[in-house]
Amino acid sequence: MEFKEYKGKNVDEAITNACIDLGIEAAKLEYEVIEKGSNGFLGIGSKPAIIKAKKNQSVEDIAREFLNKVFTAMELTVKIDIKIVENEKENIVNINIIGEDMGILIGKRGQTLDSLQYLVSLVINKESEKFNRVKLDTENYRERRKATLENLARNISLKVKRIKKPVALEPMNPYERRIIHSALQNDKFCTTKSEGDEPYRHVVVMLKKDAR
Repeated sequence: MEFKEYKGKNVDEAITNACIDLGIEAAKLEYEVIEKGSNGFLGIGSKPAIIKAKKNQSVEDIAREFLNKVFTAMELTVKIDIKIVENEKENIVNINIIGEDMGILIGKRGQTLDSLQYLVSLVINKESEKFNRVKLDTENYRERRKATLENLARNISLKVKRIKKPVALEPMNPYERRIIHSALQNDKFCTTKSEGDEPYRHVVVMLKKDAR
């Protein structure tokens, strides 16, 4: 939100006018005094107080405002549920989108959802002192995708054991590659590694040296 200019007989009145216009309490107002104003002599030569002000937005406000603009442009009617978990190093911003026909928001293998998550992260971290890690989800897609990838990892490990040759999976983002690595980290016979450059970086499942 950009700064707007507000006037009043004094600074307090200018602040009140800004709060009324923005529909917020004074505690949520960010402002800068441009002119303190003066009464002049017998009312002659008086000058109004001038401030520049805007709503002091929280991380949740910024995320919600950005997403509402995106969904309006996409002509989607959704409910946005945001929960923030704070800790010393970073904040975890959990965003759940609820609505009909969320397949268009998920996209192929979650690519649209991942892109939107990335954009929200850029927007809310632009002026934030503490890093905010965004987790954007809808229809429990992330958990369902995790289960699918873990099942894929187990099936591929069985194939590798059978054919005794490495198997390269399709390109995946870093989060999905970590799921594959994690799913097979305790496998007695198979190991994994990532190869290639983004966006084509992928996981290779292979037999351990002592299992060949």
